[in-house]
Amino acid sequence: MSSFRSWAFWRRLQYGSGFLIFWSIIGVSVYFIYFTVEPTCFDGIQNNAETGVDCNGSCVRICASSVIPPQVVWAESFRIVNNQYNAVAYVENKNSEAATPALAYTFKLFAGDDVIAERSGTTILPPNSVYPIFEGRILTKDERVPTKTEIVLTPADMWQPAKVGRTQFRTLDVELLSTDSRPRLNVDVENTELSEARDVEVVATVFNRAGQPVTASQTFIDVFAPRSTQNIVFTWPSSIAKTVRSCEVPSDIMLVLDRSGSMAADGGTPPEPLESAKQAAKSFVRLVRATDTIGFVSYATVPSEPLEQMLTANPALLDEAIEKVKMGEDGVQYTNMGAAFAAAYTELTSTRHREDARKVIVILTDGDVTRPLNPETGLADRDYAATYARTQAEKAKAENVTIYTIGFGDFFTEENDVIARDVELIRDLASDPSLYYTAPTAADLEAVYKKIAGDLCEEGPTRIEVITKTRTNFAPLQ
Repeated sequence: MSSFRSWAFWRRLQYGSGFLIFWSIIGVSVYFIYFTVEPTCFDGIQNNAETGVDCNGSCVRICASSVIPPQVVWAESFRIVNNQYNAVAYVENKNSEAATPALAYTFKLFAGDDVIAERSGTTILPPNSVYPIFEGRILTKDERVPTKTEIVLTPADMWQPAKVGRTQFRTLDVELLSTDSRPRLNVDVENTELSEARDVEVVATVFNRAGQPVTASQTFIDVFAPRSTQNIVFTWPSSIAKTVRSCEVPSDIMLVLDRSGSMAADGGTPPEPLESAKQAAKSFVRLVRATDTIGFVSYATVPSEPLEQMLTANPALLDEAIEKVKMGEDGVQYTNMGAAFAAAYTELTSTRHREDARKVIVILTDGDVTRPLNPETGLADRDYAATYARTQAEKAKAENVTIYTIGFGDFFTEENDVIARDVELIRDLASDPSLYYTAPTAADLEAVYKKIAGDLCEEGPTRIEVITKTRTNFAPLQ
């Protein structure tokens, strides 16, 4: 009887074990089928020999922790029209292969400590070089002018190998045209690779001789065929002639000379300091390049009419016009700088102005602006005359005229309220305080004219850098 019970027990145990094994196999199979997947580079888990989550090891994606963070080389903003600026930053990627298809950034434009404009975006960053980040037509608050530009980079969490960097594209030819009226930069760019590029971004930056960026523009190419060349055109909505100081950009210059009564204060025949000012003006004519044109007008109570000399490239005509200047003989000769600016501006906007040339006014005065009369009172009014001069100068500046002002005479070395007022006015009339000069003596005046001539045409070439980048350089993620 006990033998039968033992046999039954083992029989039930065998059935039970088989039942458990069967359902265990079913359960494990269901688990592996429905609840487990093969490790991938997109599962959000560090597995399959990865050294980070979904990066390195068997994954194409590169771990951010193993990448040298990109560094900002410089950031600047450039005025394109009133209240609108292009912002550009150069960012260096020191990694030989690692690139990111999504680098987030924010441009901030400051006036003093105040943020007056902000623009965010994302861009690609290829490997092993310096690349531009560009944002165009940024509006500033209350039409304030930026004094500082910054770019803040957000650390990228997506890095991957890129097949090639800047070596894929080569700049073959660069031609800058119509810098004053319709600025245009023609560039021939070659795709040196055997594969086509899509969504190609191209940024052109112009640098001065000191290596400082002065303006930039951006354009795009949808499809760039392999081993082909494309002509790319960059444009600006307003003049860049006064910004690009290259000697390749000619100048149309109006030379303006004060012949008011005080310019004969030192006496003599011919009168001084007018005679010395004339000789210095002649020396300026000899300093400018053969590609420049110069016009000449003198002024006192009113400017000469017609102009002594319209814009010309003939230095003999200019010498003759300057030599003929003499003091007026019809009563007291006052100083009307506003009318002089108006006369010079009219000539610079005539048909004789060349669209490839920058517009320049170089005006000399001995101060003491007393004309025109105040139309409400009919009397001399220094404040009104000064306001009129400022108004005419601002009109010219608004049309991209670069204005140099020179205070001539030894009284500019004195310190009193009258001189201080004149200095403030003459400095305000210049396009920038750095373009205002004092020349106490004739020797000083010749040195100033030489400095201005050199400033118009910088020694050394202006550098134009064209950098191209494309998303198709990135290796596909697997």
